[in-house]
Amino acid sequence: MQVIHSVVELRARLARESNIAFVPTMGNLHAGHVALVEQARQQGTCVVVSIFVNPLQFGPNEDFDKYPRTLEADCAKLLGLADVVFAPAVDEMYPEPQSFYVELPPIASELCGAHRPGHFRGMATVVLKLLNLVQPQVALFGKKDYQQLAIIRQMVMQFNLPVAIVGGETVRAEDGLALSSRNQYLTPAERTEAAQLHLILGKVSESLANGSRDFDVLEKVAEAALAKRGWRVEYVSIRSQHGLGKPQVSERKLVVLAAARLGVTRLIDNLEVCL
Repeated sequence: MQVIHSVVELRARLARESNIAFVPTMGNLHAGHVALVEQARQQGTCVVVSIFVNPLQFGPNEDFDKYPRTLEADCAKLLGLADVVFAPAVDEMYPEPQSFYVELPPIASELCGAHRPGHFRGMATVVLKLLNLVQPQVALFGKKDYQQLAIIRQMVMQFNLPVAIVGGETVRAEDGLALSSRNQYLTPAERTEAAQLHLILGKVSESLANGSRDFDVLEKVAEAALAKRGWRVEYVSIRSQHGLGKPQVSERKLVVLAAARLGVTRLIDNLEVCL
């Protein structure tokens, strides 16, 4: 496994590769990331993992400076799985202040985008840069960040980028909590409570599977259930899997998404529902 920090060296290393599978990350890797890299190994002969904490997707009151940087431990987890780890410094990715950005569709201002202005613009911009640098045939993103995955898929399609976007299933702890780097911010009591997010989404999913189509009521009941337990709820929303628009009653492929804060920690989760 080769760890590369510069764009020039990365391009030289990948110039001879023709079947690249790429997993972009912000590091602080957990089992969910590792599962994506294992999936990438099945998709390409050269597996590239990027580790880059992207300042463009953090708001002024978010945790960019506190976000864990654990490159040595991350590389240890990738031994035997990745061929190349690309871990650039900020000034390597942004040698001058970024003044060109990806202009996003309205969905980027809904759901998480309504609570994190500019987040998806920064995310899409760095993903476009990384895809241009790595030039993979396949790129893998976790379904836990469902809105991110949907935006990336639309961007790749509309810009005619020659890369297949593959979504990796959410990896969960035994109690159902979706694995996330931010879970480490939870206190022991919060960690126990955090499993309720998945359980409450499961109840919404079950109601949909049993024929309920009053989406607004289902959303409000789930939000109230979380709030009663002390969560600060940003949203619970039932959307179409395709494009994340508001679904028609006849929609067969739905996804239930949620974001809520437990103490200082913001957690997101989702469940796909196929009827």
